Amino acid sequence: MSEVEGSAFAPWPLAALDVPALRAAGRQPVPLRQFVLKVHSRCNLACAYCYIYQGRDRSWRDRPARTQSATMRRTAQRVAEHVRRHGLREIRVDLHGGEPLMTGPGTVLEYAEAVRSALPAGRTAHITVQTNGTLLTAHTLDRLTAAGIRVGLSLDGGTAALNARRTDHAGRPSWPAASRAARLLADRPDGYAGLLCTIDLAADPALVYHSLAALRPPSLDLLLPHANWTAPPPGLPHRPPWAARHARAVPYGTWLATVFDLWWDGEPGPRVRLFTEIIALLLGLPSRTESVGLSPSAALVVDTDGAIEQVDSLKTAYEHAPATGLDVFRNTFDQALDHPGVAARQLGADGLGATCRGCPVVRVCGGGNYTHRYLEGSGFRHPSVYCADLEHLIRHIARRLDTALAHHDSVTLPDRGSATRTDRGFRPGPGGQPPEEGIRAER
Repeated sequence: MSEVEGSAFAPWPLAALDVPALRAAGRQPVPLRQFVLKVHSRCNLACAYCYIYQGRDRSWRDRPARTQSATMRRTAQRVAEHVRRHGLREIRVDLHGGEPLMTGPGTVLEYAEAVRSALPAGRTAHITVQTNGTLLTAHTLDRLTAAGIRVGLSLDGGTAALNARRTDHAGRPSWPAASRAARLLADRPDGYAGLLCTIDLAADPALVYHSLAALRPPSLDLLLPHANWTAPPPGLPHRPPWAARHARAVPYGTWLATVFDLWWDGEPGPRVRLFTEIIALLLGLPSRTESVGLSPSAALVVDTDGAIEQVDSLKTAYEHAPATGLDVFRNTFDQALDHPGVAARQLGADGLGATCRGCPVVRVCGGGNYTHRYLEGSGFRHPSVYCADLEHLIRHIARRLDTALAHHDSVTLPDRGSATRTDRGFRPGPGGQPPEEGIRAER
């Protein structure tokens, strides 16, 4: 599908956003700081809810199963070119699939080495690989850790029952192998990047949180299922975007608020990124994740054939929704920054519709995940399909934070230093900020 054809499904931004006019008016792009590099386009699992293989975009069928060495080298050159041009000191590289360990660790190690070798002297690439864990062995983990590659693990919870939806293509459970991977990683904190879990409303939030925390991850990502106004998530009815803030039922917000209270009131556990990001935003810090906040997006994907694409979650919108029409053999990443879909996600509040701009929590919510704003026939300039749920969670966290700050001089934020309340409101405290994690850049 061409961009012209795609604009019929997403008039905003593909047809309506005038990027040359933006640039002429002085609105310059923010350089990329995260590169999601596809190692393998196939997966050994057949999870029923997978947004790549069960989404509307099926372009993975036409991709090479494995990234070839020439594509790795060219991608590494393009990354280094971007780093050099923008004077970046650090970048994040996420090696993804499919399942990136489908053919063992060799391809992952080769890709990581290609990127690091191409970078100018004194520049750093923080590299992770995101896996379902079923192919992770002690020997593989040793090799990855020795190469300075951290491992992120995707699970639905910390028990066999919670992972019942994660089966292989023959319907066999993945939990025995995945739980082995979780134990290996817990014993190797130097190589453990953290856990990723997509929310299932049918699962008890307390059981999900406690079972995942028991696996001793350094961080935990709780993700809303990728959905939109045309294809709403389980538990939310079809409704128009203009009714977003008036929903009476907020099942996802309630689920997340329950987990927040367990995390906030319980023993020290993993850093839950969504919660720490919302707290930081309430205290005036910029966002570092796709899910919340108004900071510009600073990530792109390179697929196994070298195609430069937007984030994979867009695959849930329509066929070829992530496509830019560019590739690393013919195009630079700076050219990709001028694609309307990429430029739209760097506009902050200016990229939001009137409903979001007039919302009292917009600085924290940021309109939610860009993918979740989609409505067929008009595009992405709507509130998140989770609008009411996000507002419920943000207000819940704000109340808990306000109570805590009313009784204490400061509150310590995991990986965020401390924050102090003054007579003029909240302000960030000392301690600085860690290297960027997520796919948004500071403004």
